[in-house]
Amino acid sequence: MVTKKKSRKKTKRNWSRFLWRYYFLGLGLFVLFMFTVSWGWWGYMPDVNEVANPNTTLATEIYSEDEELLGKLYRLENRTNIEYNDIPPYMVEALVATEDARFYKHSGIDAKALIRAVVRLGRDGGGSTISQQLAKNLFHGVETDRTVNRILKKFKEWIIAVKLERQYAKHEIVTMYFNTVRWGNSSGIKSAAKTFFNKPVVSLNPEEAAVLVGMLRAPSKYNPYRNPESAKLVRNVVLNQMEKYEYITESTCDSLKNLELVLDYNFSSHNRGMATYFRQQVHQYMKKWCKENGFNIYSDGLKVYTTIDSKMQEYAEAAVESHMHTLQNQLYREVKRTKLKPWCDPEVNWREDKNYIPKHVKRTWQYKQAKEDGLSESEITAKMNKPVPMRIFSWNGTIDTVMSPIDSLKYYKQILHAGFMAMDPQTGNIKAWVGGINFSHFQYDHVNKRATRQVGSTFKPIVYARAIEDQIIQPCELISSGPVTFEGEDGNTWTPKNSSKPKADPLRIYEGLKHSHNTMTARVMKRMEPNSPLKVKDFSDKLGIDTKKFMPYPSICLGTMDISVYEMVGAYGAIANGGVWTEPIFITRIEDKHGNVLAEFIPKTEEAMNKQTAYVMCKMLQKVPEGGTATRLRTRYGIGFPVGGKTGTTQNNSDGWFMGIAPELVGGCWVGAEDRTVHFRSTTYGQGANMALPIFGLFMKSVNKDKNLKLSDDDFTKPDIEFTIETNCSEYKQPTNNTAGSDEIDPFQR
Repeated sequence: MVTKKKSRKKTKRNWSRFLWRYYFLGLGLFVLFMFTVSWGWWGYMPDVNEVANPNTTLATEIYSEDEELLGKLYRLENRTNIEYNDIPPYMVEALVATEDARFYKHSGIDAKALIRAVVRLGRDGGGSTISQQLAKNLFHGVETDRTVNRILKKFKEWIIAVKLERQYAKHEIVTMYFNTVRWGNSSGIKSAAKTFFNKPVVSLNPEEAAVLVGMLRAPSKYNPYRNPESAKLVRNVVLNQMEKYEYITESTCDSLKNLELVLDYNFSSHNRGMATYFRQQVHQYMKKWCKENGFNIYSDGLKVYTTIDSKMQEYAEAAVESHMHTLQNQLYREVKRTKLKPWCDPEVNWREDKNYIPKHVKRTWQYKQAKEDGLSESEITAKMNKPVPMRIFSWNGTIDTVMSPIDSLKYYKQILHAGFMAMDPQTGNIKAWVGGINFSHFQYDHVNKRATRQVGSTFKPIVYARAIEDQIIQPCELISSGPVTFEGEDGNTWTPKNSSKPKADPLRIYEGLKHSHNTMTARVMKRMEPNSPLKVKDFSDKLGIDTKKFMPYPSICLGTMDISVYEMVGAYGAIANGGVWTEPIFITRIEDKHGNVLAEFIPKTEEAMNKQTAYVMCKMLQKVPEGGTATRLRTRYGIGFPVGGKTGTTQNNSDGWFMGIAPELVGGCWVGAEDRTVHFRSTTYGQGANMALPIFGLFMKSVNKDKNLKLSDDDFTKPDIEFTIETNCSEYKQPTNNTAGSDEIDPFQR
């Protein structure tokens, strides 16, 4: 018996030694394994320096002049960082209570929570600490789908979590966590707060903080915009956790749980929000700038400070939306009244172009795809006429409907578009930029330099300015409004006509501009002979207009060439700025994520005309709203402060323009359809005074009403120089050797 007992004791002792030996061996092997993982033997592991400087992706932010965030540029993640002091205490408390109650007691790995998670199979929550989750957020790129690699990734997260705890204080870890965690399409608490509540993080309420923390469990499932009931339930779970760990009282918890879920959803998208067309312009510029200067536009967290005034941009967008909705209805009413589609025959205005739709059908992607698939013309026609589900633009919002591709084409070809820009003529700072009516549906920008359309009569002031600069006309001078003929080198002649009969003959020169008489503008240019069209073209070049796009034909005086809104606003800016052309600019400076200035921008300037010419042109343009073609600027929109302008209406009402000037602000607007053959048949609706002027009128009315913008009501400043041109017609004496109506060049006797 004794021998058996000794044998059992020996066996037990041997097993104990065996177990302890393999326990320590296993422990040693595990420690060694963790060291090898840390050393990078099992795949990439960031070193201590990388942990101290995590390579997070930061979106480029675009700010207005008054430092309002206009939008962000990012590829995959919409992320910007925030400081710990800007995070409300209850936001941190909600996170700790819900995700890691022992956060302030562990050093990166919570063994107690880990054992509980294993024993309970995760039913009482996971074992990951906030530090581990941060490690996963910062270095998620090393994860793969294979099980072995996922296990390795977990070990790597433990190691990184411990390193983070050694490297950072607890509040720094919390800050990094909030800056890197994802809320669906938004990354970082700053973006999430803006997206769901449209406010800065520091302004979040406790119940709003609980909503965002609750979302972390499953961002899609608990998205308060898409699943408000689920979001409310998980919010209340977070509040219960905060009560459990004594961050809030029971009564506070109950009162917060009874509150309704209130959102101010403001999803940040490249296609939505304020200044969408302008942001795209900045985007294109910044891509080029970053490539030239070695930055990543989507991840380096750059800050771009622009010239846009957020309030002026708001007023400009509202003006475009309000007027274009009205104008579109006017076109629909004309179509209904005439029973003719707005695509007009190029030869006969009052005839519908039956070839228009068949011609454009062949340019659609559906037609081209059908041809590639080998379908016959009859099969293509049947397919193009078959209704399919689609989303279309309307002034009442995007509509989900069923429509055939042909009907969709007919619908979209009738849509009218617009481009509006306003700038400070002295600094060149662009204050408002509206490139179209809806960026989500129509992304072509009608403001930038590449978007050129025929400018019509808005070009006439440039002709008058050149003649005044050369001192060959006086605004008060009487000249004939009758026909004038130009002879070309090839023997051909050109004789312009007026769109309406002048009220008298002769007329003072300023009245020719005021009422936009073609014959008088042509007569003014003829006085510049020889090479008068070339002189006008050269003068345009000084005003920042790309003159390579048009030839110096006599018809240049009536604006038959295509110019952009951007260029025309810059040109009129020189008139309002005492003759100095200042390049329109839209960015003032670029900073890195630390606030260091990387680049500053100063506009180019050039003296395009003397001060006398500029002032005289300002006074002449001020006459246009006073009984001229822009009268409704005062009568309909109540613009009583000093303002001048010029309307423009092109061939067959295809393009409507208005250019307006004030001492501190210059604006320009173009309105028309995508194709020039689509237009109003009636000049009553198709003229620039009806198509474009109202946008400038509504904009200036709002700007002038906003006293915070501090625009002066002072008139254009008369330069302190000796004038050789008389602006007071009551004191002007017609030269005796100048017969009204004479086409001869006659230098005035001063």
